[in-house]
Amino acid sequence: MRYLPLTEADRRAMLAIVGAKTVDELFRDVPASAQLKAPLDLPASMGEIEVERSLARLAVKNLSAAAAPSFLGAGAYRHHVPAAVDYLVQRGEFLTSYTPYQPEIAQGTLQSLFEFQTQVALIADMDVANASLYDGATATAEAVMMANRITRRHKAILAGDLHPHYRETVETYGRFNGFDTIARKPVLEGKDDLVALIDGTISCVVVQNPGFFGELRDWTALADACHRAGALLIVAVTEIVSLGLVKPPGAMDADIVAAEGQSLGNALDFGGPYLGLFATRDKFVRQIPGRLAGQTVDAEGRRGFVLTLSAREQHIRREKATSNICTNSGLCALAFSIHMALLGEAGFTRLAELNHAKAVALAERLARIDGVRLVNDSFFNEFTLRLPRPAAPLVESLAAKGLLAGVPVSRLLPGPEFADLLLVAVTELTTDADIDTLEAALREMLR
Repeated sequence: MRYLPLTEADRRAMLAIVGAKTVDELFRDVPASAQLKAPLDLPASMGEIEVERSLARLAVKNLSAAAAPSFLGAGAYRHHVPAAVDYLVQRGEFLTSYTPYQPEIAQGTLQSLFEFQTQVALIADMDVANASLYDGATATAEAVMMANRITRRHKAILAGDLHPHYRETVETYGRFNGFDTIARKPVLEGKDDLVALIDGTISCVVVQNPGFFGELRDWTALADACHRAGALLIVAVTEIVSLGLVKPPGAMDADIVAAEGQSLGNALDFGGPYLGLFATRDKFVRQIPGRLAGQTVDAEGRRGFVLTLSAREQHIRREKATSNICTNSGLCALAFSIHMALLGEAGFTRLAELNHAKAVALAERLARIDGVRLVNDSFFNEFTLRLPRPAAPLVESLAAKGLLAGVPVSRLLPGPEFADLLLVAVTELTTDADIDTLEAALREMLR
């Protein structure tokens, strides 16, 4: 009864109250193409004990990134999270708080959001940041819709080295929000001539730095080309730690920055929850999705915090909303902010330097293996290797031996041209022993 509390009589009574003859009538607004034609291939209902045992059997099949040498990345990175982060975010006043709809009684929450916004704006070198979004992919989609509103155009160019999940998310938003996307084919080596595609119909160009394959680029010239055509440049960042060392998007004259903040304060946790970062220029602040927390003074001159702007206007005028983002990843944003405060500016830079140095050391060693070639000319803490054989089965074999060797590109980009590519990520948690283990394993497997 705990999981399936309704009897057939209960269902009939509920349907009668709402005036529906069958359960199917309740879902008539869902397109037929989106409805399942048959039940999911899942076990029949079970009791609580049986469910716990079944899930436990599945759980032991997972190889945790914390339980083995791990070189996984591709948009999700394992970094050290100080113990103070988890302790502080689990305080009751933070753990149970929601969006501060009554700001006057949520000063602590508003202050933490204000500090978070300040940190994001500083590391991105932008004027203003919002009080968080869901994740990097949806933040990128929101950035495109914001560019559409600003330029009053409805076509976006998506660079070839944009993360496939980010591209797919933007395309999904476009399909249901009435804008077009020009998705470029992935460019593994060399440069994609994005400038040639920009004309008076383009609202924005979306690029990523570091790119999906790890390559670092300076997008300043592209920003200039966008601005000459009345378009905006959006820079996505999947590894936020890179901004401790890499030229920030604001210094490249980007108009909007959409990023994933998971790397700071938030563990991998099997895919979520994550944290969307969003920053832009002052002149675009009225079009920013979500909300902004601001600092002010009260009638007696004491410092206080308020919701300065809730640009979506969803509370009372939903049809005029800039976005239908309903809340923010408040707890994840707080974890990010605490971690960043613990690091400080010097610590953030040192963390980035350590990530890069370890990645360089590993890349140099792996590139000396016969048949292995480093694809990148530059990278931060993640790079792409071309192997002499398909990467996916090799990775599966190594995982069975307790080594997470990286992410086969073919898992995210199907096609024979990507079959032999392996994404390898390194963080401060990668030890010298881990590097020795991966090098030895690849040499053994590729002999």
